[in-house]
Amino acid sequence: MRLLTWNIQWGLGMDGRVDLARIVSHARELADPDVICLQEVADNMPDLAGSDGADGFAAIARLLPGYQAVTGTGVEIFDEAGGRRRFGNMVLSRLPLRQVLRHQLPWPGVAGLNMPRMLVETSIVAPFGPVRVLTTHLEYFSAELRALGVDAIRAAHAQASSREMTPRDAGSGPYLVQPGSRSAILTGDFNMRPADPTRLRLLEPFDDGTLPFVDAWTVRNGEVPHPHSFCIADGRYGEPHCADYILVTADLAPRVTDIRYDTETRLSDHQPVVLELR
Repeated sequence: MRLLTWNIQWGLGMDGRVDLARIVSHARELADPDVICLQEVADNMPDLAGSDGADGFAAIARLLPGYQAVTGTGVEIFDEAGGRRRFGNMVLSRLPLRQVLRHQLPWPGVAGLNMPRMLVETSIVAPFGPVRVLTTHLEYFSAELRALGVDAIRAAHAQASSREMTPRDAGSGPYLVQPGSRSAILTGDFNMRPADPTRLRLLEPFDDGTLPFVDAWTVRNGEVPHPHSFCIADGRYGEPHCADYILVTADLAPRVTDIRYDTETRLSDHQPVVLELR
């Protein structure tokens, strides 16, 4: 199973051009991924740099006809004419997709620039069995909101583990029981450097039998520092550093055969990350 995660900055490359077709083309050339997790997809946001206001979610789905597309928009607002405006994440899978859950992350009143964020949780049948694939994009401007988001992600993961360890009666219609799993892959733009204590909290053990997360890069590379994934070509937000990660539950660690960061592309202000599991 090959998975790619990428904050695509609504398709805006470092050349100032928005081009979702080249984003998709590069992703397929880089990894031919079975599962694609994207952050910063926009719909009807003409005020974003380079955007013509097109529906990026629909455009990406059209460009990947062999994939099932799932959207998770933390931001969903309406303009004065009643037009819907969305900003958030996507998961696209050419492996069988069985269930989708959308978790709105906490968004209390916090001073400064911030926006609502979401965790998208999908249940996918990989060649080695069911696995949950989750993607998110945590707040950049507020450490408080990042911390609340991390706690909510841990709670959602523990909740899924509880569901899988508790027998349920199978019914029909909305009560149909779909294949689930305690195993999970968590991807996204965490907007935190590797040593940030809030990021490291994602790796802390649980006291209820929930499988803990481990960093897939560390699984394969030990103490080798994470490659840079942000600010390589655009220094407005600081020196180059890693902000994008793939975590896997500890039971999946032996299946991790490769993880790599593409530090060369300039099709976004973030770099894509590829994971391979056997």
